[in-house]
Amino acid sequence: MNESIQTRFWEGEFGDTYTDRNKIDAKDRSKFFSNILYLTGAISSVLELGANRGHNLEVLHHLKPDLEITGVEVNKKACNEMAKHGGIEPVCCSIQDFDPSKQFDLVFTCGVLIHLPPADLPEVYKKILKLSKKYILLNEYFNPTPVEVPYRGHSERLFKRDWGSELIDAAEGKLKLVDYGFLWKKVEPAWDNATWWLFEKK
Repeated sequence: MNESIQTRFWEGEFGDTYTDRNKIDAKDRSKFFSNILYLTGAISSVLELGANRGHNLEVLHHLKPDLEITGVEVNKKACNEMAKHGGIEPVCCSIQDFDPSKQFDLVFTCGVLIHLPPADLPEVYKKILKLSKKYILLNEYFNPTPVEVPYRGHSERLFKRDWGSELIDAAEGKLKLVDYGFLWKKVEPAWDNATWWLFEKK
């Protein structure tokens, strides 16, 4: 599956429906992001790749209003929803096409890498490493070996992998692990059984 087909899929009706379906109270994610901010210490800028409606960025703005916050999102409907939140700069484009002239203290993804074509991942990992000045957070569905999972009647739309290991390998010794964990939906209903890794650039 090439990038243009995958991008059109998320730009279009399926992406609109995903945006309508994924509505949560952003405050329910405060506990997780409070911990991330504690672990990262003094940071001044944050970038989320694949931010959708901006739930995660909304809670980060609430927790630390002085953060410079940017969200990249390919779906225009989601971008418009994100723009309604104060303190967030929305950028409507694909992760693959995002090419700013600056770095960010914390770069993160939440349930986004799982939807990218596997062939794009090496370049996306390089981009994440380039964009980050200090920290990288990945929060994705985990599997020890790469697998494709049927997704709402579609194939080649959702994948599980060991994202943390792959990013470490791509970094070629330039990352160290700060912490990692699992967000169990049974006790963390604002999340969906996801594994997270927080890395610091050496």
